[in-house]
Amino acid sequence: MFFLLSWSLPAAAAETAPDRQRVSFPDDRLAVHGLPWFEDDKPVLRRLPARLQSQFRPAVWELAQQPSGGRIRFRTDSTTVGLVAQNPRFSNMHHMPSVGENGFDLYVNRAYLGSAWPDGNGRIAKEWRLGSAGEMREITLYLPLYKAVSVSELNLDAGARLEAAAPYATRRPVVYYGSSITQGGCASNAGGTCQALLERRLDADFVNLGFSGNGLGEPAVAEAIAELEPSCIVLDFWANPSAEQYAAALPVFVEVLRGKLPQVPILVTSPFYFPAEAVSAEIAQAQQSKRETARRFVQQRRQAGDRRIRWVDGLKMLGPAQAVGLVDGVHCNSLGFYFNANGLEPALRKALQW
Repeated sequence: MFFLLSWSLPAAAAETAPDRQRVSFPDDRLAVHGLPWFEDDKPVLRRLPARLQSQFRPAVWELAQQPSGGRIRFRTDSTTVGLVAQNPRFSNMHHMPSVGENGFDLYVNRAYLGSAWPDGNGRIAKEWRLGSAGEMREITLYLPLYKAVSVSELNLDAGARLEAAAPYATRRPVVYYGSSITQGGCASNAGGTCQALLERRLDADFVNLGFSGNGLGEPAVAEAIAELEPSCIVLDFWANPSAEQYAAALPVFVEVLRGKLPQVPILVTSPFYFPAEAVSAEIAQAQQSKRETARRFVQQRRQAGDRRIRWVDGLKMLGPAQAVGLVDGVHCNSLGFYFNANGLEPALRKALQW
């Protein structure tokens, strides 16, 4: 049996090699995606703008410091790429791999190459070997899903070319709003979320506004989304509110969006399967109530003339046969996000063509 190992150089090499081309971050050639207010607050990597901090509950603002869905993209003919970053609040949740929570993923031409994670002091120094010289490659560096980080520099071979990445085929981002499931809990890797999978399949930019435990359908977040120019909005916030809260919040959230984005497609997902539904009548009733709320709400909006809103059946994103894709009966592992992406992809493809 043969094993193909990902090539990487010793961690210290990313900082100590004297013949490296050091590129301080930020740099115009290093495009930041998924953090739409980055130009306002750079070099801070966060998901909501500082000027609106007072509009959000403290818990939402704190979670916004975690750059889930953020990406650094560029093109280079360097044979290696090095990263120097800091993750001073390194931790490890019991139900999520540390690499997904704290680490970076490197993709080359949309293919996964390897990951980087902090040492005991929260320091990240990593260098990846990309391949032979003379070939221009598209590089995507996915930021951690659950930890605030800062990036000091990227470094390349001396004399290597560095250029802006090719634009996405769908340049206006898909904006996802939801709970910890949307934020990326509990993917093994930063590039393994449902949103990242669909980004690569559809060549579509995206913004992740999932807030762990705090996706409650608050109008302040809808107002922030309305500042953007999304290609589509996916509302996936069914997990955190009670059935009653969800029924009250969903119409208000959509009304705020429609006030400024009347033509943007909106996809409303309903709950996927929780194994506890099979043994708890209370949980089964709550889940079914939310499913009916989402379905009926979209039906009523469409009957009233909003033809750019669609319901997505969560049971087609993850049903009883896919429960192996859950790490704790609620959150997705990487396989679960693969199932989610498969279920959402047909509806998202259609929405992007409206």
